Amino acid sequence: MAKPRLVLAVSHYDRLVPLLDGTVSAEGMDLTVLAVGQSIPARGGSRRHERMLQGEFDAAEIGVSPYVMVKTRGAPFTAIPIFPRRLFSQSLVYCNRASGIQTPADLIGRKVAVRSYQNSLCILFRGDLEHVYGVPWKAVHWVTSGPEPIEFDLPPDVNVERASEGRSIADRLLSGEVDALAMPHPPAAVVTGEPKVGRLFPDAFAEEAKYFQRFGYPIMHLVAIKDEVLKQHPWVAKSIYDAFERSFAVARDYYSDPNWSMLPWGPQARERQESLLGSDPWPNGVAKNQANMERFMALAREQGVISRTLSMEEMFHASTLDT
Repeated sequence: MAKPRLVLAVSHYDRLVPLLDGTVSAEGMDLTVLAVGQSIPARGGSRRHERMLQGEFDAAEIGVSPYVMVKTRGAPFTAIPIFPRRLFSQSLVYCNRASGIQTPADLIGRKVAVRSYQNSLCILFRGDLEHVYGVPWKAVHWVTSGPEPIEFDLPPDVNVERASEGRSIADRLLSGEVDALAMPHPPAAVVTGEPKVGRLFPDAFAEEAKYFQRFGYPIMHLVAIKDEVLKQHPWVAKSIYDAFERSFAVARDYYSDPNWSMLPWGPQARERQESLLGSDPWPNGVAKNQANMERFMALAREQGVISRTLSMEEMFHASTLDT
């Protein structure tokens, strides 16, 4: 019997290089792995999430937010517990220094730019404001830089406006039109030493290390597979899961070479990271990530992005539930 021919779209992260370059392969199938970006184009283009939801790929890395939004509506996709992208919110919040913002509480009544209301990082940041720093996120004026990728009804009691076209979010922050921004890919003009802008948390490293002890490393993306593929070849889910696990393992070994990274002090940074976060802050599987996923869904529901949360059995393929 011929092997199924499938296409998987992922971003070009270090942990997925072994999968992308063919060092690691998925058993039992002819799997083409494409590097496809989301907001930043890769060799296979951009808008990976939307293209997956439109049926272009058999499997793809997509945001947790779009996945749970469409899954709660019955979309024909099922995830496997592989989490290629994780982010803390603290180091991704930048403020105009002239705004006088010094603490999270100073964001009350201010304009904060985000990519979209439903963006995974933005959901996390709003939740962190409320539940970690005691700042009611509904007291913040949110400014979205783009449209909402998936149609939904914004809660009536939140202050959200769409930025007008013609000026970049970076320009708006530098001019003071918005007071702060929280984005998974902050504009280059914001992160390259612009003196008018600084992080909300000056020592974001220490803040995130402390946060990790409570919540772990927040999940941003997972991997989804078309239900039509899984119906025909149910074993594909575990095979792809195992391939990702091998890719992560091989990538970790690459860092045993002190010059693998372009960072001159990369080995020392890795040692420091391991002293704070342990040897593997990127665990896959259901058991080590259920609390992380449930927290995210609770925040998404609280913020009106989804109407209900999913059980692990609804979210992930049955063959991966014991991982």
